[in-house]
Amino acid sequence: MTFKSALLGTLASCALFAGSAKAEDVTLLMHHFLSPAANAHKLMLQGWADDVTEASDGRIKVEIFPAMSMGGKPGELYSQVRDGTADIVWTLLGYTPGVFPRTEVFELPTVHRGSAAATTQALNASFDLLADDFKDIKVLFLHTHDGNLIHSATKPVETLDDVAGMKLRTPGRTGAWVIEGMGAEPVAMPVPALPEAMSKGVVDGALTTYEIVPALKLQELDKYVTELPDGDRFGTAVFMLAMNKDTYAGLDDELKAVIDAHALTNVSAEIGQMWEGFEQSGLDALAGKGITPTVVSAEEGAKFEAMNQAVVDRWIEDVTAQGIDGAALVDAARAAVNAAQ
Repeated sequence: MTFKSALLGTLASCALFAGSAKAEDVTLLMHHFLSPAANAHKLMLQGWADDVTEASDGRIKVEIFPAMSMGGKPGELYSQVRDGTADIVWTLLGYTPGVFPRTEVFELPTVHRGSAAATTQALNASFDLLADDFKDIKVLFLHTHDGNLIHSATKPVETLDDVAGMKLRTPGRTGAWVIEGMGAEPVAMPVPALPEAMSKGVVDGALTTYEIVPALKLQELDKYVTELPDGDRFGTAVFMLAMNKDTYAGLDDELKAVIDAHALTNVSAEIGQMWEGFEQSGLDALAGKGITPTVVSAEEGAKFEAMNQAVVDRWIEDVTAQGIDGAALVDAARAAVNAAQ
């Protein structure tokens, strides 16, 4: 899948190469935490890089380094792009808690309702509301996955009470609050560490997606997967593709225009749809092992909904204490997601 169809009109209007002197070609180094087998690498990041190269007539080349192969740990990716160790990174905002307080609003259950397409479009359309979180970097785009499910290696989860006492990997701060709200214990770790943690019994399972199942071979570890009624999820996680500000500033105007044409709302619809499609490979992998997801009953769903709203209330109180109007952000985020449905 490529971004070309969504961008042709934008690129044509830019008149990118009309009569201006060309500076040097550039090679941008992109770093991320997943393996090259992951959908994010193969389809989204490689697709974005290829399209940027084509749109620039080969003047921009992107070398992608997966699986932290440039060094460091996943939690260091933000500082790497901020400080210029990498030109571009793809990372999970939850790996650097406290850095992106406004953007967390789109991770919250009852704000995100299970559609990567809707929340991804809402995120990028709402960037002006979130911009203070990103003063030190150039955001290329933000996105989510379809949302978190309960993956369990130890016991089935059909009710809220079933989760009590479990140890579950959390994708970030808001995920940890969801886990705590269910009476379970959150365990923070980058997602590549999850298979070993599950296999050794360090955790009983995780809040994570269907999409990640094949890349981590979770179909070999999962025994049960639980989701909420009507496609709802236990919140989501926000990811970003971001560029070093000095690297971007050093590009000539033609190349800046190429980057901008492949950023934010220019690509958000296609990226969101891409992540919607990624779910099926995980469902297929689980089905191959005879694992059928459990959807909790409407009665239990209402209990989870009340718990999720308590998480939202906790988040509003927390960010309001930081001088951020959390209630207004929740209202704006819900409206943006609803508008994108």
